[in-house]
Amino acid sequence: MNPNEIVCNSIYKDLFKIRSEFPVLHQKINGAPLIYLDNAATTQKPLSVINAIAEYYQCYNSNIHRGVHHLSQKATMAYEESRVKIARFINARHAHEIIFNKGSTDGINMMAYCFNKKYLKKGDVVLISAMEHHANIVPWQIFGQENGVELHAVPIDSSGELNMDAFRSMLDEKVKLVSITYVSNTLGTVNPIKEIIKMAHRQQIPVLLDAAQAIAHTAIDVQELDVDFMVFSGHKMYGPTGIGVLYSKETWLEQMPPHQGGGDMIKEVSFERTTYNRLPYKFEAGTPAISSAIGLGAAVDYLGTIGMHEIAAYEHELTGHLMTSLTEIEELRLIGTAKDHAGAASFVISGHHNSDIGELLNQQGIAVRTGHHCTQPLMKIFNIKGTVRASLALYNTHEEIEDFISGLKNAISILKS
Repeated sequence: MNPNEIVCNSIYKDLFKIRSEFPVLHQKINGAPLIYLDNAATTQKPLSVINAIAEYYQCYNSNIHRGVHHLSQKATMAYEESRVKIARFINARHAHEIIFNKGSTDGINMMAYCFNKKYLKKGDVVLISAMEHHANIVPWQIFGQENGVELHAVPIDSSGELNMDAFRSMLDEKVKLVSITYVSNTLGTVNPIKEIIKMAHRQQIPVLLDAAQAIAHTAIDVQELDVDFMVFSGHKMYGPTGIGVLYSKETWLEQMPPHQGGGDMIKEVSFERTTYNRLPYKFEAGTPAISSAIGLGAAVDYLGTIGMHEIAAYEHELTGHLMTSLTEIEELRLIGTAKDHAGAASFVISGHHNSDIGELLNQQGIAVRTGHHCTQPLMKIFNIKGTVRASLALYNTHEEIEDFISGLKNAISILKS
């Protein structure tokens, strides 16, 4: 037996218990057991996360920082403990390198403003890939228009893999930042992030990593990667909505200006000038999403009890099963067949609308996502308007994949009739 099989057995053994911890999974949709395969959009939440949020509101709801009373001190401690947990989870050097925000989109927008303001000028280039989510395209366009910063995209091949030769050739003296996804939300392509970071750093170019689709599926060590910036969202890693993280090396945070003004991010304010608070509070203006931050800390605890290496190995088997089964359907065209693939499978059915497939699957209790998945430029590359996307999580099973394939074949049969 190989090591992966041994690792996966620990998930198999606990799968019933794992699924029992997610209340939403224990329901029927249109008379059929729910099969939730829309995890790239958002993951379901375990009881430990739900209970942590409820406990905050039931027992110590209060605003944080500066409060001398018991509730405020307890809330502050729980909020800051979540920051420490997240720092450990990604192996950040310091807890103050963790900036709380609303999610990955918010984190990239913050970077687009702050990095632009401090470092970029007319003619400079931000380099992205052709597979990026709109959240890693539009902010750079908005803020780049103010000072003439250009946005260039590295092409991909027909399988959805990044063209590394093109990436290498595009890393010229005009490039001031590489901003790239770890895992494509549409294709499931896993980019060679270590190689990308090393290549960029050889030319003193910092790297921003969008880890929204990777954070729940694989262990990430920011010090080992030596990545400069990284964003991710809580709701895609079994945590609540409305909370996310920007990780940044301390040196960058010290140099960049804040993107918002208000309470908690200041040191001293007068009508003439303002000085800013120490890290991380310099970048956290106003009352934060306290309960969501606490819930995210609980999600990190939950993932820790299972183990990221165990999750990665188990999901690797699930992904292989899903991709292999889809290729056996004659009318189906897979969109994204990269060798290094994780979590999501996108496809189209010849002659049929994606929304029709999605609705017929829904009638069988199967939840998938249809549309362009906030990747319209990518859709144009493949000459399609959208796809059907099935995406996996640690609570999915091989049996669910079999039922999904059966349901998909049934949907195709109905549309043909």
